[in-house]
Amino acid sequence: MIAGFAGRDAAPRRAAKYLAAAFGATIALAAVAAIGLTGPATAANPSPASLLLAKQIVEIKGVKAMFDPVVIGVVEKAKSMFLQTNFMWSKDINEVAAQLHRDYDGRVTELVDATARVYAQHFSEAELKQILAFYQSPLGQKMITEEPKAVDESMVDAAKWADNLSEDVVAKMRAEMRKRGHDM
Repeated sequence: MIAGFAGRDAAPRRAAKYLAAAFGATIALAAVAAIGLTGPATAANPSPASLLLAKQIVEIKGVKAMFDPVVIGVVEKAKSMFLQTNFMWSKDINEVAAQLHRDYDGRVTELVDATARVYAQHFSEAELKQILAFYQSPLGQKMITEEPKAVDESMVDAAKWADNLSEDVVAKMRAEMRKRGHDM
């Protein structure tokens, strides 16, 4: 019910995609916010060694791949906005968008660097060394490959659970409204 009425099997997958997109957007927004933080709002400036360790951690965890869709999405959103203005310009707008994808592709490193800075501000150099050692270990490597799958499966399960809860809530609300003389 929450995910929509377009099909019982499609609803959990659609909800999982929305939840995953929201999760990714939240991470991206946090990183963007971190770029703008300066002065007393941020923790003490991390050491260059801490920044280097943190950068290794975010690289090994694949943060760049997680943020790549942000740049793509921004260009595509602008393209869509301009196409709505005059669809007759679609050939030119598509060509400009393709060029902008190439021009801004490298900008995602700004988010990676900002994320590394956030890690370095939250963990000591010694902790960063331990975290890096973990992610370089066989178990850490397995965590990197298996965690996204586990999160995806959990999101599907959460969507199914939310659909079932929604059905219960709607049924109980209808029953209570009937008791008050309202036929729904």
